[in-house]
Amino acid sequence: MSVNEEATPRPGIFEKIAPILVVLSIGLAFMVGVLWQKVNNLEKGGTTAATNTEGQPNQPAVSLDTIKGLFDKNLVKFGGKDRKVLFVEVADPSCPYCHVATGLNSALNNQMGGQFKLVKDGGKYIAPVAEMRKLVDSGKASYVWIYTPGHGNGEMGSKALYCAQDVGKFWEVHDLLYTNAGYDFMNTTVKNDKTKSEEVASFLKSATDPAEMKKCLDSGKYDSRLTEETDIARSIGISGTPGFFINATSYAGAYSWTDMKSTVDAALK
Repeated sequence: MSVNEEATPRPGIFEKIAPILVVLSIGLAFMVGVLWQKVNNLEKGGTTAATNTEGQPNQPAVSLDTIKGLFDKNLVKFGGKDRKVLFVEVADPSCPYCHVATGLNSALNNQMGGQFKLVKDGGKYIAPVAEMRKLVDSGKASYVWIYTPGHGNGEMGSKALYCAQDVGKFWEVHDLLYTNAGYDFMNTTVKNDKTKSEEVASFLKSATDPAEMKKCLDSGKYDSRLTEETDIARSIGISGTPGFFINATSYAGAYSWTDMKSTVDAALK
């Protein structure tokens, strides 16, 4: 080769693998993007069926006898175990999807997306807890409420519910906690802080005597019950909220009543 001839460069190892690296980089970026979107949906309250519960419970089969046995335990309950329809709700009053399933917080239902927009707001979602209460009040069904920390800020709210149950005011206190104001109060003001008992009692004063509520919260009488109920929830395979049973049929998440009604209708026949 003469000095005037231009040598043809041979490709180095980097040039050989560069196309492969580009493909791998694109693939990795895609996977990271998908993962980020899933996390973002969960943080904001994703709207897919797979994310309509705080946590992803691994639920074993549960017998009807096991569900009936819950009515013999020290739990919030309405009605007895011999009715044709037995409802179980495992919840955390600070959990957004528990609010969705209750139907008293339209702002949050709308924020979660179209599939959770309530019928009264022009959507198709029917909050199941409200429908369960109608059947319980009519004597056709029974209901058990169990706490588990699905969202993480519901301890004081749950203890307030226990205290309210003592004086026959469970639903009155429940309905205040499950409003938009109640959701913000538990997640931004209280945050499981035991020193906030006076604030909790004041927030609930339209439903129950604030002095008695504060006294009950400060007594610590229900501190251990939070753990006991969490253990009960796990024993029936529920570690996320909300989790429902209709007799032995499980509904892990904020299902619309439309999806549950056929199970109820079959049991009532």
